[in-house]
Amino acid sequence: MEDIREAFTHYAEIVFIWVGFGTIVGLAAKAIMPGRDPGGAIATLAMGIGGTVIGCGVVAYFYGGEPISPITPEGFFVGTIGAFIILFFYRLLGGYWFVEGDEGLAHGQSGRRRRRRRRARSYDSLSYDE
Repeated sequence: MEDIREAFTHYAEIVFIWVGFGTIVGLAAKAIMPGRDPGGAIATLAMGIGGTVIGCGVVAYFYGGEPISPITPEGFFVGTIGAFIILFFYRLLGGYWFVEGDEGLAHGQSGRRRRRRRRARSYDSLSYDE
């Protein structure tokens, strides 16, 4: 019974470390990329964990299979780069920069979405005569 308890405690610590580290890495990647960021807390967490796994895996592949620990400054750096790349492709494939086709485009606009400014209400044309 004690062995099961120790194993559960060990795996719970690993999960909590990855959740915390993934959140920090995801937030760092979102802070680097300019503009509004899609996704919420779960997307940031998944992006950070995925970026860390991808970044550490690529470094381990190119440097002779020597594993890099994600909970180090080097792991944080490559994890942030990996999460940044995931965020870039998430925006690119999610239609953040481009609009598909000509639907919704007015007056020959390019593919960028434009927001209309609210016009100031003109009170000169209002009549207060009764």
